[in-house]
Amino acid sequence: MLFSRSAKSTVGLDIGANSIKLVKLDHTKTGYAVAAIGIRELPPEAIVADEIRDREAVIFNIQSLIDQTDPKIRDVVVSISGHGVITDRFTIDKKTGTEAEQAILFETEQRAPFDVDDVSLGYHIIKVDDDVNKMDVLLVAARKEHLQVYLQLIEDCGLRPVIVDDDALAIYNAYEYNYEIDPSRITCLLNIGHDVTNITYVVDGIYHSTRDVSSGTREVYNAIQKEFRLNPELTSKAIKGEMAESIDQDMLKATIISATDELVSGIELAFSYFKSQSKQENIDWIVLCGGGALVPYMAEYLQSKLSTPLEIANPLRNIDYDPELFQYLQPEKIAPLLTVPVGLAMRKVR
Repeated sequence: MLFSRSAKSTVGLDIGANSIKLVKLDHTKTGYAVAAIGIRELPPEAIVADEIRDREAVIFNIQSLIDQTDPKIRDVVVSISGHGVITDRFTIDKKTGTEAEQAILFETEQRAPFDVDDVSLGYHIIKVDDDVNKMDVLLVAARKEHLQVYLQLIEDCGLRPVIVDDDALAIYNAYEYNYEIDPSRITCLLNIGHDVTNITYVVDGIYHSTRDVSSGTREVYNAIQKEFRLNPELTSKAIKGEMAESIDQDMLKATIISATDELVSGIELAFSYFKSQSKQENIDWIVLCGGGALVPYMAEYLQSKLSTPLEIANPLRNIDYDPELFQYLQPEKIAPLLTVPVGLAMRKVR
């Protein structure tokens, strides 16, 4: 959904199971600059596995976040992910116009796990090889029912969703802008959310594919809460490493590692699938973002278990910002949480 007028700024709104993040970027001649930023945590059970269970709480927190950052905001770019969304990449004969759309629709019917009449489709031509008359297509398909729930939620907040993106593509956009991509290195963009972990692969310097793992930091949150008998507020602080002087760190580390087993197994399985499908021997680099990047000991543990060098993502690396915009927030610490909304706000709305 695009408008004809040109926008000098774009707002990315990321509705996660644990928190809502907003980033407003000014589009300047030299790049991007942060105009507004904000984060609000949701009640623990407000959204579970893509299901909105406490709609009023979600709407209240979105509206509060808008009021807190910039009450004039109306147009937002949002994203969806999870079981109601698929992304796929395939190669077809080079075509244009209606022929291309028909060929892509045919491929979608073969690949989508649900009826193609029940989905909204979007696609992008990644690469065209004139020598062999082929082109690589990136497909994004979302169940209309799943999509409509989120669109209605946004509209009920008094906002206008001008573009709907996919989490994985937003992460890739943020990474591509902020880092020099080495085409000789296979990179994994690992976005660990509360309920779902997005794994996006960058091969030959461009987007390759995405796979989701149905596990995230919720298991860690629940384990910490149970082990240390904390209320939700203190559990949220502990999982972000804000209670180093209040709870035993050796016990915290053991609790986090134990609760991460399912997530690690899912990532290892996804890595094996990628290697077999793409005929690649190794994954050379991991860039970690999302809430999982803030969990104490998580990065070191993942690097050790996956035997792959890992760094924490900084989606503000090449973006101008005034530190005072963050108020009580520490930009270098919370930056990994902002990867999706930064990628969304980089979209140009016409």
